[in-house]
Amino acid sequence: MNKINYDKEMENIISQIKDKEKPSLLIHSCCAPCSGAILEYLRNFFNISIYFYNPNITFEEEYVKRLEEQKSYDKELNYNMEIIEGIYNPKDDFFKVVQGLEKEPEGGKRCYKCYYLRMEACAKKSKELGFDYFTTVLSISPLKNAQWINEIGRELSEKYNIKFLYGDFKKKSRYLRSVELSKEHNLYRQDYCGCVFSKVEREKIKESRIGE
Repeated sequence: MNKINYDKEMENIISQIKDKEKPSLLIHSCCAPCSGAILEYLRNFFNISIYFYNPNITFEEEYVKRLEEQKSYDKELNYNMEIIEGIYNPKDDFFKVVQGLEKEPEGGKRCYKCYYLRMEACAKKSKELGFDYFTTVLSISPLKNAQWINEIGRELSEKYNIKFLYGDFKKKSRYLRSVELSKEHNLYRQDYCGCVFSKVEREKIKESRIGE
């Protein structure tokens, strides 16, 4: 089965709205570094608000740090985007969804469930608040499965009758641009996804490299 070029799908959508009044877009964001290059590009075509819903971030201190960084980054750039904070309840949201998948490797079925959880919340909020489109920054990461993310987006679009902005945001050097922006603005750039499982796996990788 051939993979779909979701970057091209996004450009097709943008080409249809150019020179028209900007539609509204609610973007699910996991952190400021991942959102940087995406906001820089998409604000040319959409009126953007950010939805920060990430119950996968296991430790509250880490969650608050990422949320505050998202807010301060927006203020620094003067984008004047509304940042809507979702409910932070890892126990009742994230851990219930991934129950039984604790031993799955990073990038496996547990991550799919996590993508779906956060994207569905964004789709619901988009519909509730009357946005034209919704999307997520998750595909900016080379470690995230863009095919899964866009398939989920299509399913949620049909389920909630709200348009999904397809995209593989790492394409066209946007991931590299996100790294550049993080350095330029001295952003806190974490080295794990956010959940305790990704943190443990990251620590194991670090330990295995000691003495190499």
